Amino acid sequence: MKENKKSGSIFLHIFTPFILFAICSGVLLIALIKPADKIKVYMNLAFMDNLKSEPDSDSTGLVIRKNEIIEDYKGDVSETGEVIRPKFGEQFAVLSSEKFEVDIPVYWGSETELFEHGACQSTSSSLSGTDGNAVISGHVDTFFSELGNLEVGDTVSIKTNYGEFVYTVSKLIEFRSSDSKYVIPTDDTRLTLYTCKKDVLGNSDERTGVICSLTESRFYSSAEAEK
Repeated sequence: MKENKKSGSIFLHIFTPFILFAICSGVLLIALIKPADKIKVYMNLAFMDNLKSEPDSDSTGLVIRKNEIIEDYKGDVSETGEVIRPKFGEQFAVLSSEKFEVDIPVYWGSETELFEHGACQSTSSSLSGTDGNAVISGHVDTFFSELGNLEVGDTVSIKTNYGEFVYTVSKLIEFRSSDSKYVIPTDDTRLTLYTCKKDVLGNSDERTGVICSLTESRFYSSAEAEK
């Protein structure tokens, strides 16, 4: 009996440091997951910035055009006005929120290559400044990595070269990729933002996002905006 106790004591002395090391390593790994995700996001965004220097795509024939969007308009505004319809593959807006660390370029169209340059608006949805549902999506590991930070009551803005439109988050949503109920045209005027739900095992069939209600429209004076 004494020999069994002695051998058990030796076992504990030998393996306890290894067990403690394994536990500490696991805790440290969990703590580093969030910063590591952040670093990955910024590295991906930096890589995307390099891609933006190429105005044209290669063999697909898609022309990707990055535009300068008015960020600090000082001229006259009105609640109504005319929209400027973009061409497919053209950046036409900048999406921003206090919950986002960077402003997000928005392109017209949902081509795979466009998602490497920014968020993308479905051409079957409504442009900001018109009635209906404006549907914008982006990759969860790059431009829409912070979409999950939005909460009901937060505001987001869409700045274009014809006006600025402010929306308030009214609903958090989750749906499957096969479910189109949130991305179809609507009678009310809204902004729908969504991305894939994070999945450590690979691509997810789940989508997560927000529905936002229009709270302010500021159309620019065409004469002032052209200056």
